[in-house]
Amino acid sequence: MEVGKLSHSQSQPGGMDRTPPGTPKKGGKMLAVRVQMLDDTITMFQVQAKALGRVLFDQVCSQLHLLESDYFGLEYQEMGGTKYWLDLEKPLSRQIGLSLIDTLVRFCVKFYTPDPSQLEEEFTRYLFCLQIKRDLSQGLLQCNNNTAALMASYIVQAECGDYVVEDYPDYRYLSSYKFVPNQDQELEKRIMENHKKHSGQSPAEADLNLLETARRCELYGIKMHPAKDHEGVPLNLAVAHMGIVVFQNFTKINTFSWAKIRKISFKRKRFLVKLHPEGYGYYKDTVEFFFEGRNECKNFWKKCVENHGFFRCSTVKKVPRQKTRVLSRGSSFRYSGRTQKQIVDFVRENYVKRQTFQRSQSFRHSSSAHSSVANVGTSISAHPLLPLGENAVVGTPASLSCGSMTLTSSPVHAADIHVATLPSPPAITSASPGTSVTSSPQHFYPQENHFPRAVLLKWHTNLALTDVDFEKISNT
Repeated sequence: MEVGKLSHSQSQPGGMDRTPPGTPKKGGKMLAVRVQMLDDTITMFQVQAKALGRVLFDQVCSQLHLLESDYFGLEYQEMGGTKYWLDLEKPLSRQIGLSLIDTLVRFCVKFYTPDPSQLEEEFTRYLFCLQIKRDLSQGLLQCNNNTAALMASYIVQAECGDYVVEDYPDYRYLSSYKFVPNQDQELEKRIMENHKKHSGQSPAEADLNLLETARRCELYGIKMHPAKDHEGVPLNLAVAHMGIVVFQNFTKINTFSWAKIRKISFKRKRFLVKLHPEGYGYYKDTVEFFFEGRNECKNFWKKCVENHGFFRCSTVKKVPRQKTRVLSRGSSFRYSGRTQKQIVDFVRENYVKRQTFQRSQSFRHSSSAHSSVANVGTSISAHPLLPLGENAVVGTPASLSCGSMTLTSSPVHAADIHVATLPSPPAITSASPGTSVTSSPQHFYPQENHFPRAVLLKWHTNLALTDVDFEKISNT
């Protein structure tokens, strides 16, 4: 059997059911799903259309032998261009469209850790580096030229090895590779000079240096979501490990840390952030933003719920999803994976050093005879490279009109999460949905002195939002 490839033909002992959880017992239509890996290879998976998203995700992680899987997710794009994370607790047929012919999803980093040293496996760090390369080349990770040249030089060091003048007499060995949009000769010369300084670094060391440089960038892990304030001024919202961030173009103008957010809600295309008033000193405690439509608003709300659960909570209690009802009110969506703390604890308890993995050959000098990484493999996937357009289209997920989530917590000790890069330790809560995300003022991330053009509204009880109280859920 080919390594990493799932086999359905092996016989199983009698009486044992090896069907993955979430797979329908009865036969049904099969969905052929193309998954674009982080090295741009394409892998085809066959799953039942009615199977939960977790079945597909588990198959992808199984093929990669990925231990720290919860940092990643499967992303798909609907016809309007909006990108969604595959919901692991919802049937595939309700998410990636009605067409069962050619469906594409992308395997991506979902939660960008603020401390790369917490990634225990070299392979996980390598996958993060592939994501950083993609973000940098697509203009998502914007930074100054010096930082871009430094990150690109670590990419070259990891993939090519030490700079050898016989192989690379001038900067033109970099010209065939796209590091950033609008790349020019001046940048390539800077990359070459930095590459010379990295002599002796192993691919693993270069990977870690790349991640340490990238995580200091303001746009590290940031994915913009277009919105407007109450005056109709265009803004971009993003969610990160520390909270919700507000941008105008690519300039950060405000940050709402999880420690100061009491509740996040959505109603149709309105996104509401309810704050702890004692932390701001404002008479009104709710900030309101407007999205293009209901689906875009709910999509961002779900991403906020998941980021809060992953980075802010110590454990997450499994809460049964409510079945869809005609008169259902609000959303029962909650983060269902392992938290960052759970991953760190699990890997440290169960870690077994894996065999050397194969790195992609996206950038290699074809005639290199002296490269220090000559034994690097060709791909993280067993399948060939296929061309893939960036604007591949799939279906639109079902969406409810409103929902909300209460964010609360208790103070934590630094030893609970081990995030070394934060100015103060993030709060850890039991997301048995029920505990709140409160923390002392010194745990608050630096904020601007005022909210940018966002109206601060007094909270009313007649907003017709479905509030989700963590304690009430955990006690049912």
